[in-house]
Amino acid sequence: MSEQNQSGLQETFISHLVELRNRLVRASAVVLAVFIVLFAIWPGAAAIYDFMAQPMLNALPAGSKMIATGVITPFMVPMKVTMVVALLVSLPWVLYQAWAFIAPGLYLHEKRLIAPLIISSSLLFIVGVAFCYFFVFGTVFKFINDFAPKSISVAPDIENYLEIGRAHV
Repeated sequence: MSEQNQSGLQETFISHLVELRNRLVRASAVVLAVFIVLFAIWPGAAAIYDFMAQPMLNALPAGSKMIATGVITPFMVPMKVTMVVALLVSLPWVLYQAWAFIAPGLYLHEKRLIAPLIISSSLLFIVGVAFCYFFVFGTVFKFINDFAPKSISVAPDIENYLEIGRAHV
């Protein structure tokens, strides 16, 4: 391979890396902007966490609350939840940035398949999240609360509530 061809390949590779960096910066900027709006302005991190915790609170006995066992947990947990919500709200823009990066390398017949795939996948994802939130969570938490012996006071930790299904090693 000649020096000129090798230089051209290196330049192309660098230009792809620059394009990828630009797409990642754009996607990250929008996620951060949405996070700032949700966290600081509307509706606020506490309101978002309260909404997410509602299935658990509904399953607890009347007057029960969730607890925070860490010093900064009441601040960090709502912030983490707000970041996840910001990512979900920004997901169309993030996916567009990914699409804009890979689309130039695809054939026309491959590009035509993406719209139905993205639309159906997004709708099924939203339906799945709604099904879990409105039906599964309430049912499972009610079952767990009813199964607990009456000698145990159920007071779930707000941080552990978010780690359902995560392995603790």
